[in-house]
Amino acid sequence: MEILSHRLDQVTQSLKRNHGKGEYHAAALYREIFKAGNLTPFCAEEFKASRALTLALKDRLCINPGEVVETIEDGRLIKFITRLTDGLKIESVIIPMTRHHTLCVSSQVGCRMGCRFCRTAKMGLKRNLSVSEITGQVFNARFNLGFDIKNIVFMGMGEPFDNFENVIQSIRIMNEQKGFDIAQRHMTLSTAGLTRGIRQLARMKLPGIRLAVSINSARDDIRTRLMPVNRTNDLGTLKNVLQAYPLKKRGCFLFEYILIKGLNDSQKDAITLADYIKPLPVRLNLIPYNPVCGFNYQSPDDRDMHRFSDMLTQNGIFVIKRWSKGRSVAAGCGQLGTSGSVEPVMPSA
Repeated sequence: MEILSHRLDQVTQSLKRNHGKGEYHAAALYREIFKAGNLTPFCAEEFKASRALTLALKDRLCINPGEVVETIEDGRLIKFITRLTDGLKIESVIIPMTRHHTLCVSSQVGCRMGCRFCRTAKMGLKRNLSVSEITGQVFNARFNLGFDIKNIVFMGMGEPFDNFENVIQSIRIMNEQKGFDIAQRHMTLSTAGLTRGIRQLARMKLPGIRLAVSINSARDDIRTRLMPVNRTNDLGTLKNVLQAYPLKKRGCFLFEYILIKGLNDSQKDAITLADYIKPLPVRLNLIPYNPVCGFNYQSPDDRDMHRFSDMLTQNGIFVIKRWSKGRSVAAGCGQLGTSGSVEPVMPSA
């Protein structure tokens, strides 16, 4: 049993079914592993009188969050690279906040969305991450690197809705009160605009999860140029799906807009974007394009950012300017994937 892939109730049912035990021992396992980061949990008091259970679980229990093989710092921001059991690598980013830290989580090795400004997209999709490989990033950030992680953003490598079931299961595990205990209102799912995934999320009982959409243009021609996913999930369809989404009271969507000099930063772009947003409750994160090797786009300067933001604000849009963090260590938006192209380890004959 890979415990990092299981909710507490699933661990409880497994112990009942296979060992005649229940919540008492399951809660102890969860506490030792998810609360204390203990990879040898059987020293806990609850197991001292259950030698048979301890011996059985030692053979069955697996705790494998992946191996952190490198950390790269940019001030207080840290990117860490995890090697998975097949030799592939993923990147995660720990972002410092005032009193705690936010973890930017990956959901895939690579990505198949093909966004023209994104380093991860250049890798193509290697594979989906398993549940334990997603939750393992939280485990490593908290216990191997020692950071107080309170916020989760699925904005790392991959498209979360392209690995829907594993992402949802990982959210439920992160939310377990007797485990990582991260509130769902402190989690954000970011998508390139996969409308089927948004509809699926709308049907889930996940109160508080924030939905972020990478928009990057409100003009179909430009958005398709930047994001091929727009061919099958165009702006009109996306808007209809968002309007039907069951936001909580006073809730809002996050829109992410990568500002690229000379491409999507004109007055026309700003006005079209404002008109697109106005019927929707949106906070717009305006992010300067981060340079990626092999792409010829230009980053805006501060003046461009202020000008575009002012045009949106004058048209009634709530804008947050997100000055780039981690750009110098390729940890900024669109830059992850510099070390993820390692070929998997093949089994010996």
